[in-house]
Amino acid sequence: MTDVIAPPRSLFAGLEAQAPDPLLSLIALYKNDPRAHKLDLGVGVYRDAAGDTPVFGAVKAAEQILLQTQPTKAYLGPEGDFGFLEAIAPVAFGNGAAGEGLFAVQTPGGTGALRLAAELANAGTPGARIWMGTPSWPIHAPIFRQAGMVVETFRYFDAVTQRICFDEMMAALAKVEAGDLVLLHGACHNPTGADLSLDQWAQVAALMNARGAVPLIDLAYQGLGAGLDEDAAGMRLVMETSETAIVAFSCDKNFGLYRERTGALFIRARGHEELVRSNILQLARCAWSMPPDHGAAAVRVILEDPSLTGQWRAELDDMRRRLNEVRAALADADPRLEPLRDQHGLFALLPLSPAQVEAMRRDHAVYMAGSGRINIAGLRADTIQPFVQALTACLKGDA
Repeated sequence: MTDVIAPPRSLFAGLEAQAPDPLLSLIALYKNDPRAHKLDLGVGVYRDAAGDTPVFGAVKAAEQILLQTQPTKAYLGPEGDFGFLEAIAPVAFGNGAAGEGLFAVQTPGGTGALRLAAELANAGTPGARIWMGTPSWPIHAPIFRQAGMVVETFRYFDAVTQRICFDEMMAALAKVEAGDLVLLHGACHNPTGADLSLDQWAQVAALMNARGAVPLIDLAYQGLGAGLDEDAAGMRLVMETSETAIVAFSCDKNFGLYRERTGALFIRARGHEELVRSNILQLARCAWSMPPDHGAAAVRVILEDPSLTGQWRAELDDMRRRLNEVRAALADADPRLEPLRDQHGLFALLPLSPAQVEAMRRDHAVYMAGSGRINIAGLRADTIQPFVQALTACLKGDA
């Protein structure tokens, strides 16, 4: 009798096919569209009036300095570039109480900071809960769930009325328990562009303190809304009153360092400082060992040189000015778009159904996310009117 040999079990037998990223699919569709008047309002990067995503002049100058003076490419260590962390902290937190008692590590972009925060939370409390408003950046919930966290949601924004659902948000936060995390967008809310007022930030901070919740603030667009300090004001207000708080910070947008993946994680954990520090460093060591250096080194050089800092701030001012001009032009072009005037940053969320979004692409060569999110930096003075005409046709059902 011969032994029956079982077929080898595949290492990947338990995997399930994953749907392709919708935005990556959108990029391919846009690239292959031969229509000369096509508009790309999907990909979330800044574009200037010529349609380009330029490298900051301050970054180019800093890179030249690094080329001439950088003495080594040796590892930095899991904390990253200490000079970068020390230089970026006052940009984010100012010089007051908001930045006191923070431990920082450099991360691969703001996304890396969010994942590291999620891993820490789940290591401290397996199955930890995080509350987040919807809609949000599509990758937010998957980051937390893959780290083992439980995601609870509440409605943050109504696309039809273009208003923040603040009463619903506060009702949801009244249910959080001590130790729960609450995800807050620091400025230029993705995907809606609708930010809390300072008074609303104060109410959120008071309620979270009363409930013992931990703010996790995603500050990815500082400087693209009303100004560096203005965009950080709500976050700083929360930080000033929080014994435990986490901030995921990104330089990808406000320094134009998208592909360099330049970010940081800041944590305040009063009473648990050394315990949290040792765990963060261990988690970072296992995740990416050492963070990428080039973007952080360029930011450090810029912020250590007053003339380069001034150049960077001027370039950021120009970027913010253009975004606000596009918002104003959209509001002037159609009364239905008036709320966009007072919103901030790269994004706006339009009240379009998936079928209407498809009609915008099919019939008018306007490419946007399926949710109705548009990147307003994809528009120029000569394309605003055609975009509004296409939007009008779709909203009327005439597409």
